[in-house]
Amino acid sequence: MQIRFVWRALVALAAVALALVALPAQAATAKAVFSKDSDWGSGYQARYTITNTGTSAISGWTVEFDLASGSSVGSYWDALMTKSGTHYTFKNREYNGSLAPGASATFGWVNSGAAVPANCTLNGGSCAGGTSPSPSPSPSPSPSTSPSPSTSPTAPPPNPGSIRTAPYVDMGSWPTPSLTAMASASGLKNFTLAFITASGCKAMWFNAYDPRQQWAKDQIDAIRAGGGDVKISFGGATGIELAQACGDVTSLYNEYNAVVNAYGLKYIDLDIEGSASAEPASIARRSQALARLQQAHPDLKVSLTLPVLPNGLTADGVNVVKSARDAGVTLDAVNVMAMDYYQSVDYGDAAVQAANSTFAQLKTLYPSLSDAQVWRMVGVTPMLGQNDDGHVYNQDDARQLVTFAKGRHLGLLAFWELTRDRNACTGALYMCTNVAQSPYEFSKIFASYTG
Repeated sequence: MQIRFVWRALVALAAVALALVALPAQAATAKAVFSKDSDWGSGYQARYTITNTGTSAISGWTVEFDLASGSSVGSYWDALMTKSGTHYTFKNREYNGSLAPGASATFGWVNSGAAVPANCTLNGGSCAGGTSPSPSPSPSPSPSTSPSPSTSPTAPPPNPGSIRTAPYVDMGSWPTPSLTAMASASGLKNFTLAFITASGCKAMWFNAYDPRQQWAKDQIDAIRAGGGDVKISFGGATGIELAQACGDVTSLYNEYNAVVNAYGLKYIDLDIEGSASAEPASIARRSQALARLQQAHPDLKVSLTLPVLPNGLTADGVNVVKSARDAGVTLDAVNVMAMDYYQSVDYGDAAVQAANSTFAQLKTLYPSLSDAQVWRMVGVTPMLGQNDDGHVYNQDDARQLVTFAKGRHLGLLAFWELTRDRNACTGALYMCTNVAQSPYEFSKIFASYTG
């Protein structure tokens, strides 16, 4: 009897010990779900959503999977990645590793090739709901190619304006373009006027005219009288952007504000290219000045125009958007320059792919917004006809983009540039498209988009 009692006691103790060991693992259960944001046949953009399905917090996560030969991960965000052959390991970043019960985190990537992940594990267990103990976050190596926010601020929703199609007009062309003549011939009502740059820390139209003197305001007034409107764009590929020239937020704000006041603007655009998209100091100044500008003009719509690749905004572009968001700027649109990829891709397909990729990036940056709200933040601006890299964006490509925009209700369509469409010529790219077309043929295609 004593032996039987001891045996029963040992069995009971063992059961208790096993239960104590099992409880933390069971409490830390989680799952990782794969989904695609977009698919273009030869590749896709995707994400994993990691959800804590247990009853205690998770302090870190690691997702591993294999990709078949011929497929590979390109740019990625919201995780730290290592690769061994065709095996990929993604670990949490410092800001998204801790998950309370019921909480989720995501990471995403752009995939080259059609193969989807296989043999997925989460923290060493099944991605469908493992019970393995959660590891502590590992030290962070260098950031990924597409960094995402280190915090999760609640950003204001976009403040959508009424301008849905507003191609760029190079106001520095000679002779100075007639906006009213262009509106009459093209069927377009709204225009983005380019560019205001810096002469020292002073706003100037392409270093030639002082906006405080209301240069070309008579044309703007005529467009408004006809039921249209304009946005004025600061920056561009040449010249100096004001945020780089002005050394403090107040002086920069004063220049932006002077232009807004001179023309009674409801819309402005910041075309941020080259070094202007990569300088942390000027990016921060710009964001703070724009936030202050919107405080002074609460109804002012602000768009950022940024370089893009088919797989989305560059890392610099993501940082520009993140900086504006964190400074409290309410963005009307993030407008991508779908041009000059220097890649052997179809430029019509690439513009649509860039829009899809940018949507996914903005969805990560603005997680509280609905899909419809995020699509209203997406703008796309191709270059008509022959691009600088020799590739061609033709009329069928324009129709493809307009059809896509109507299906997704994009916030903005534009193109570079209206005088090239008007001239319908072969010659220097600053004045000609170098494709067979009639005058304003592209404009009439884009004019059909109203949101």
